[in-house]
Amino acid sequence: MARLRVTPAQHQGHERLYVTLPDGTSLAWYDRDINRISLVRADREADVMAALAPYATGEVTVGPPPVPTPADLDRLTLHPDDDLAPNRPGEALYAALDALPVPTPARFLRRDAREDALSAQCLVGDALDALDGAGWRVLHAVPLPGSAFIDHLAIGPAGVLAVRTLPARKRRVRIADPMVRLGRSAPVPHLRWARRAAERASLALALAVAPALVVTGATRLETLPSPPGGTDVRILKDDMLHTLARLGGVLKPAEVEAVYAAARNRNTWTHA
Repeated sequence: MARLRVTPAQHQGHERLYVTLPDGTSLAWYDRDINRISLVRADREADVMAALAPYATGEVTVGPPPVPTPADLDRLTLHPDDDLAPNRPGEALYAALDALPVPTPARFLRRDAREDALSAQCLVGDALDALDGAGWRVLHAVPLPGSAFIDHLAIGPAGVLAVRTLPARKRRVRIADPMVRLGRSAPVPHLRWARRAAERASLALALAVAPALVVTGATRLETLPSPPGGTDVRILKDDMLHTLARLGGVLKPAEVEAVYAAARNRNTWTHA
């Protein structure tokens, strides 16, 4: 009888071991986090258990694969061209940088600004992706009609955040809602733009989406008194993103998956 293969892989941020025949036919998988073996071929249970014996620990539950949720079915039927989940942080900036010629000083300045933006989005994207273990799902570079993008869409126990990334690179940042000033440069309405992105996401997803502004690389972040009632924009430095893991009370895990399944579909954003 052919020897079974045991192959490790990541599934939604969790470690899983797949048991297959040499030709790749799947027989079962073992979810280590919940100590459960899902059998695709019940007639090969003894062979599967023997193959997984060196890896399984403690009391293991064995049974058929879980029934797919509506979110699972949506994901399985989604065409790869319409799936936003593979987008990298700053996805749109890669093409923009490649298309930008180098020679003139003005082009150097534009390239530097876009490289700063890309570095900031990668930094923030990696920090948000690290929240997977706390129940968060994240999409990057979500395209909106026109040429706009939501830098990051974070969906988790604390709700849905439309995250705008602001690279500061060793400059002081002063925020006076809705204006943001980097060093001595002219103030720019980043908070207004963050709100607008959240409003468009709320329209597309048909649920509340909160705006967030994440500042990267700032030497100092100073927030001036907000308007009466306070600001609705969550303002964070990049080293504070891990605190989102402690927040909850808005969405249950199944709701997170359902929103994520809708948000990763490019067609969801057609009329945002």
